[in-house]
Amino acid sequence: MKNISILPADTYTVINKTYVTDKDKQIISMLYQPIIGYSATALFFTLLNDLDKLELLSDDLTHHHLMATMQLKLEDIIIAREKLEAVGLLKTYMKKGSINQFVYLLFSPITPHEFFNHPILNIVLYNNLGKKEYEKLLNFYKVPYINLKEYEDITCSFDDVFTPVSGTVLKINEDITKQDSNNILINRGIDFNLLLASIPTSQLNDKCFTKDTKDLINSLSFIYNLNTLDMQGLVRDSLNEKGLIDKNLLRKSCRNYYQFDNGGNLPTLIYNKQPDYLKKPQGDNSKWAKMVYAFENLTPYQFLKARYKGAEPTDRDKRLIENLLVDQKLNPGVVNVLIAYILKINNEQLKKSYVETIAGQWKRLNIETVEEAMKITEKEHKKIKKLITKKDNSPKQKAATNLPIWFNKEQNVEEMSKEEEEELSQILKELV
Repeated sequence: MKNISILPADTYTVINKTYVTDKDKQIISMLYQPIIGYSATALFFTLLNDLDKLELLSDDLTHHHLMATMQLKLEDIIIAREKLEAVGLLKTYMKKGSINQFVYLLFSPITPHEFFNHPILNIVLYNNLGKKEYEKLLNFYKVPYINLKEYEDITCSFDDVFTPVSGTVLKINEDITKQDSNNILINRGIDFNLLLASIPTSQLNDKCFTKDTKDLINSLSFIYNLNTLDMQGLVRDSLNEKGLIDKNLLRKSCRNYYQFDNGGNLPTLIYNKQPDYLKKPQGDNSKWAKMVYAFENLTPYQFLKARYKGAEPTDRDKRLIENLLVDQKLNPGVVNVLIAYILKINNEQLKKSYVETIAGQWKRLNIETVEEAMKITEKEHKKIKKLITKKDNSPKQKAATNLPIWFNKEQNVEEMSKEEEEELSQILKELV
């Protein structure tokens, strides 16, 4: 993800690299939207509507136009745009200047057949929808089977119907509109030199590692969080008698490997924000409101990365967050508050048992909004203080005095310590 600053006055032009049919729009709404969310889906259709009557090119427009049309903040539009880029529906180009110029290239969705066999999109769709809704969608796109064994193919060929005649040879034109989809890019790849070196050449076919096979391996390594050493054994076990990789077997092996380490669960992606309908109305400029805004408008991944001072969070911590979202079904903003609370009172450590205990309590209490989560932490803190005497110097007492910055703050109080200001500033940086 590239941190590019965008202003409302910056312009953009939409170029259509494909033609989007009604069937494509249905695919985006039914298959892509459960993964990228409503805002990203709405952005795609808004950019499509910006095109001219021939649906080829738009006028030069400003990002303020997008903000007014979609009634979204610019940072929400940027997140939606990045999601479209991630799933291959959009490519973005930028030309810097006093007013930055952007070009947005629109692409078609992949077909349902490709989607349901995709190593990343298919798995995330299953996790986001659940088994029942997923199978309902799968059945919707299934082609009815008709047994043609007892039928004869009597279809005419072209030369059965037409007779060739001499004529002018025309130049092939590559600029004609065509249906065009875009590949999903995975930057964090497998070291194929190391992978090849680990497999005896006698077991490999020269055509084993084609581009499609490498793309599949990179995709599987991403979604199942596997490194090159993990992949070595899985690839070897997936080789058939011809020295080629059995792709279906490799998919199954990677899935089983992940589920064995994760209690039978399948992976998901931790990028969703707090749902709009559960957000606090804007207008309050207090420090409390700024904290609420930060928790609501950062994904758990962004928030955790901010607490890591911009470094990549550990795989363990990312899996822990994933479990809170998938297993406990806590809202993203609530997860952010939980992370902040635990890190502050537990010496910057996310202890799994401690996190899951509090998460279970919040789920039973039906904590859905950021403000509810912030207030419940204050309430729990008061209980702890009653159980600890002032003379007690235990870890619990130290934790009770090391509090998140929203504790014991009235919503209209503006004064904060320098340390608190720096902490809030670091968190809010992820929103810029």
